[in-house]
Amino acid sequence: MGQVTVRFLGCGDAFGSGGRFQTCFLVRSDTARFLIDCGASSLIAMNRFGVDPAEIDLILLSHLHGDHYGGLPFFLLDAQILRRRTRPLVIAGPPGLRKRLTDAMEVLFPDSSRTRSSFPLELIELRPERPQALDGITVTPYVVEHPSGDPPFALRIECGGKIIAYSGDTGWTDALVEAARDADLFIVEAYLFDKKTKLHMDLDTLTAHLGDLTARRMILTHLGADMLARASGLPYQCAEDGATVVVG
Repeated sequence: MGQVTVRFLGCGDAFGSGGRFQTCFLVRSDTARFLIDCGASSLIAMNRFGVDPAEIDLILLSHLHGDHYGGLPFFLLDAQILRRRTRPLVIAGPPGLRKRLTDAMEVLFPDSSRTRSSFPLELIELRPERPQALDGITVTPYVVEHPSGDPPFALRIECGGKIIAYSGDTGWTDALVEAARDADLFIVEAYLFDKKTKLHMDLDTLTAHLGDLTARRMILTHLGADMLARASGLPYQCAEDGATVVVG
């Protein structure tokens, strides 16, 4: 069985703290090439790190905030206008995806959502706790705690014999225990150090729940300014823009 890798094209928060790009992870295996989230800066990050957007067959979305899906209009227009893409693309995310993507396209580039595409585009709205087979992987979404207009998800992804779990943005919820169960890699947000909020995870709370999590490896992402100031002294691995990790 081949190698599965995750490349952090963007691991920053919504505000670019520390000069980081917004959330976008590239997963590669022998049979799959897909993105987890596609924040507004993602196409810039792909160009910065030499990733060809044409290699992407699938984009999975955790939730519909701009720093996690706002790069889609740029990605789609780049595929249509510059790259003359012909290979199919699948975008899968929370219920509401179709409307929210259309709205974003029309706000940023009027009439763009009505332009005939040069490539087949399939939009799939995932159902909570229902495994969905997509282009050589299986993804199972779990509803978490992060109001974003439509249900926010943590994602559990089976790919190349490995399991990648991703918290999305969320305060602590027991849904993360199942999403990350025995995962080879759990990518979890730690936006804050010890300040409590219902919208995001703080490291203090995450640490208190480590005994509930059975993932084999954990990497922190979406670090805010107070976390970045402490990152070098933390006993946890933190994501870095451009870094690649082998899963398992």
